[in-house]
Amino acid sequence: MTQQIQEPELSGVRNFRDVGGLPTSGGRRVKAGRLFRSGHLAHATETDAEFLASLGLHTVFDFRNNADHALEGPDVELPGVRNVNIPLSDPADGREFWKMVRDGDLDQLRAILGDGKAAARMESSYRGIIKHRTGEHSRVVHALAEDSVPALLHCAAGKDRAGLSIAVTLLALGVEREAIVADYLESNAPHRRYRVRRSGGSAEARSPEAMELLAPLFDARAEYLEAAFDTIDGHWGGVDRYLAQGLGLTPETLGRLRERLLD
Repeated sequence: MTQQIQEPELSGVRNFRDVGGLPTSGGRRVKAGRLFRSGHLAHATETDAEFLASLGLHTVFDFRNNADHALEGPDVELPGVRNVNIPLSDPADGREFWKMVRDGDLDQLRAILGDGKAAARMESSYRGIIKHRTGEHSRVVHALAEDSVPALLHCAAGKDRAGLSIAVTLLALGVEREAIVADYLESNAPHRRYRVRRSGGSAEARSPEAMELLAPLFDARAEYLEAAFDTIDGHWGGVDRYLAQGLGLTPETLGRLRERLLD
């Protein structure tokens, strides 16, 4: 088995990693240096960009929407790399909602996030993305099967939209669900986490209670990804029918995908 690309210390890109090495149910493993995930590249430094360019990427898939681009900016351009923007719903979707997250006082945060509402919102969003964004996920997986690897998949934090797109791709490769969840949970490492932006200099803005209310939005939690898997099982009756009926993947396409991405 080839070794994963050694994870660098990127100063302007969060949550970067190679998903190579993950095991499939058939005894194969994801090839190293073929499939990467991260947060956005808008703040990549020159050194970061040099490292990313060294990966020989064919395509960068950006799942951010217009509101994300307005907040963070466009990705840095990497020479010879194709950039594909496929907007997916943000689990904290909506400009007004994110404004509340950044600017709301404690009473407002309690109202929209307290009593389990934040975690419930995340689980509902994961279910919705799986059920209603089959066209977007189909486009990604078909592209990876045809000509788009090595590829980097990212959103804003590299956790939710990128996490689901990576999970769907790994399911198509036959990777064990437990391994998919373990990779997803790597987004909780302190050096990977998205930096929570809160306006105002008051102690209340980043008080322990405020940060606890916000935590479900910025955590990677196994129950979020399990909600996505439950939707696949409940709506399609399992992964095979989801891939065939939901994503329109033929056995031939799956074969090409696996030859490109599996050892």
